[in-house]
Amino acid sequence: MAEPEERTDAAGTAAETGAEEPKAKRSRRGKPAKAPKAAKAAQPKEAREAAALKPGHVHVYSLDGKAVKTVELPSVFRADIRLDVIRRAVTAFQANRRQAYGPTPGAGLRHSVRWAGKGQGVSRVPRIRGTMTGAQAPGTVGGRRAHPPRPDAVWAKKVNDKERHLARNAALAALKESALVVSRGHRFESTLSLPVVVEDAIESLEAKEGVTRKGVSVLRHLGLYDDVDRVKDGRHIRAGRGKMRGRRYRQPRGILLVVKEPSKVRRSFANLPGVEVVAPASLNAELLAPGGDPGRLAVFSEGALEALRSW
Repeated sequence: MAEPEERTDAAGTAAETGAEEPKAKRSRRGKPAKAPKAAKAAQPKEAREAAALKPGHVHVYSLDGKAVKTVELPSVFRADIRLDVIRRAVTAFQANRRQAYGPTPGAGLRHSVRWAGKGQGVSRVPRIRGTMTGAQAPGTVGGRRAHPPRPDAVWAKKVNDKERHLARNAALAALKESALVVSRGHRFESTLSLPVVVEDAIESLEAKEGVTRKGVSVLRHLGLYDDVDRVKDGRHIRAGRGKMRGRRYRQPRGILLVVKEPSKVRRSFANLPGVEVVAPASLNAELLAPGGDPGRLAVFSEGALEALRSW
């Protein structure tokens, strides 16, 4: 009689253990192990991603890189992108900066020469007196140039005011086209709305030490510091004779920062490679489209963007 009782007890314990095992397995399977990780990973992504924008609107970002609101772009950003007009204006800007140059009036003529005349069996080249060494004529060693550059040449080009304003507005309209900005080689986060608009707090950055460090922090939060690294890596020694004439290095153009008071903001950003800080009134086609190629990466303070509504 004791044996059946033991069997029933063993069977009961086995049943109990068998019932407990599936429960434990179900609890392990049903437990969402990876759900919290996915939620944590999604939170910063959702913070970086902004809501869908209406046409002609951009986000206004804080100094921490978060989109705080949206604002409508001024009407000047709806102008036609005229590449021909932009390049004509930029060419005029470059031509008007050219410095006149040329040889001195007596270059290559500082010799006492003679010509023996025809019928002597030698070429009709002026020669230094008492010798047969040619001088002064083009093609001789130390002689003058045949067609030297003239210092009185006029390199300037004129552009009508309306055409110059049209080029500036066209270059402004190209700032919002991400395809043009990417084609210029700029690097930025794809989630940013262009042009990048930042709160007016950027114009009141104050730091007793490490002022540029604060500017670097702002650009990192906005996702724009990769473009500073691009400019830094692109600096190289110029090819040609210009390396001997005070222009040894060349480097790409970087971020254009437009603020109401450049003198204050310049302390934090102007020391970064390729970054230029200007006021809205100083904008022109060459600043907005260096080399005549529109689509520069631009950052506007909210106040500077409002200043363009009267254009």
